[in-house]
Amino acid sequence: MSKIIFLDVDGTLVDYENRLPESAVTAIRAACAKGHRVYLCTGRSRAEVYPNLWDIGLDGMIGGNGSYVEDHGQVVMHQLLTAEQCRRVVDWLHGRGLEFYLESNNGLFASEHFETAALPAALEYTKRKGGNTEGLTVRTMMPDMVYGGELYRDDVNKISCVLNSYQDHLDSAAAFPVLQPGTWGGKGETALFGDLGVKGITKAHAVHVLLEYLGADAADTIGFGDAKVDVPLLEACAFGVAMGNGGPEVKAAADYITDDVERDGLYKAFAHIGLL
Repeated sequence: MSKIIFLDVDGTLVDYENRLPESAVTAIRAACAKGHRVYLCTGRSRAEVYPNLWDIGLDGMIGGNGSYVEDHGQVVMHQLLTAEQCRRVVDWLHGRGLEFYLESNNGLFASEHFETAALPAALEYTKRKGGNTEGLTVRTMMPDMVYGGELYRDDVNKISCVLNSYQDHLDSAAAFPVLQPGTWGGKGETALFGDLGVKGITKAHAVHVLLEYLGADAADTIGFGDAKVDVPLLEACAFGVAMGNGGPEVKAAADYITDDVERDGLYKAFAHIGLL
């Protein structure tokens, strides 16, 4: 029976230096050849899903941690911040002295000093995930970031910012109760980044939207992830796989734990489940 497979990207499909293992490409293409369907399910917006990923032969994607759903080029759902919400968040972040970037399907748009302010957090994020930080810069890590672009926009999926403290996240949640607050790059006080998106949007919600569109059964779903934000995805799927390089929360939610992403973890999991 064919399965519907949902893959997180960073730390699951690619490593934290954005390298795509050839074994992962082989696994996905073999699974697709057997009639299984494969979708990305990522915090990235569509602008960050580069041609080397689409060239694998994916069926579509869930992006923005669930704000965007696409199947074979057809937009199934796209939930955006309103222009007024975007303006208010941008003004609040400026007033707070926090650097940020706007995540849109049309690109990533950085605040005035994001490139320099974000570097320590970005390097720490890569280090925590076991990546090599030598020579890394914000521009090499986020090559398509737009600097000097318009920050008052109506095409924004979510907004991420560098946290100076965990209190910044707590205060953002209090300031914008109609939005969905989150953190990444660490748990609680160790979080490096915060974000604000559309209320009620999760990877799990987007999975349900796509399944309804496809007329498919959740019993045929398999989810892969490596981070706390992937827990709803694994819980929404009939079978959940955590990467060996993943955090304790996602491993606790998984039905199976595979090897690290750079040690052919995806291929090994596909083989174990019988997708090849």
